[in-house]
Amino acid sequence: MRPFLFLATRPEPAAADDEYAAMLRCSGLDEPELRRVRLDQGPLGTVDLDDWSGVILGGGPFQSSDPQESKSGVQRRVEAELAGLLDLVVPADFPFFGACYGIGTLGTHEGAAVDRRFGEPAGGIQVLLTPEGRDDPVLGIAPPVFGAFVGHKEAVSALPPHAVRLATSAASPVQAFRVGRRVYATQFHPELDLEGLVARMRVYRDEGYFPSESLDETVAAARATGITEPPNFLARFVELYARPAVPLIVP
Repeated sequence: MRPFLFLATRPEPAAADDEYAAMLRCSGLDEPELRRVRLDQGPLGTVDLDDWSGVILGGGPFQSSDPQESKSGVQRRVEAELAGLLDLVVPADFPFFGACYGIGTLGTHEGAAVDRRFGEPAGGIQVLLTPEGRDDPVLGIAPPVFGAFVGHKEAVSALPPHAVRLATSAASPVQAFRVGRRVYATQFHPELDLEGLVARMRVYRDEGYFPSESLDETVAAARATGITEPPNFLARFVELYARPAVPLIVP
């Protein structure tokens, strides 16, 4: 099998490693099959799509909708590299799954409105599939309403006509969308179970995703939702789009 490329942007070691472990667990892949590139640490470099089965983009601290002048040099580099990658991915309809930061990244690339009107504090929510989501080969494995975990300051508030809305929630109109047949993004975290959410809240308690003085109450509220983990969309994505290894050519 050709590996999947996992792109990470979290600079905090604990959060970065926990996210990668969660992606491995949910995808069912091992490290050689899900190769991590930490964009926070250095340039992406050249990506030949033929080397990969697909691309997965994780969450992170960057906000696509922030004013350009307020963004760090690292953020501007990462955004330019991801935009260049999507310039290849979208026309090729190459398998792509962006989570949280990924929805702002793909949304911005595709001309969606991305702003801070529909942020959701860290915790568990109910996600509702649209009719298109119920028929989708990846999200359609879930029941029409399912629990998932979120925590985001910005969100997609309006999609361009060519994008297909797959899921929504009470507080955020776009919880998932698709471009073409194989390019996906979700606002919720498909990799997060309850304990992973709690660990991530401890890392980001002072970053504005919830009142820092209310960590214990926020954790208790997340536990009280009864949500333990979302349906395993990442495993389904891998199942659908894993490609055979490139055959060796022996002269």
